[in-house]
Amino acid sequence: MAKPNYSFEKRQRDLAKKAKKEEKRLRKAGPPANPETPEPAAVPAAAEVKTVP
Repeated sequence: MAKPNYSFEKRQRDLAKKAKKEEKRLRKAGPPANPETPEPAAVPAAAEVKTVP
């Protein structure tokens, strides 16, 4: 039976911890410059609805 590779497991835990920390730092830094759902795009969609006289 193969013995566990504790060094690899520790490295993976450290990388996961580092990635989580970075993600949290980016969240705290503020909203992104280009939000995914820009509000001006929603306005023209509502303007397309026209009533027939």
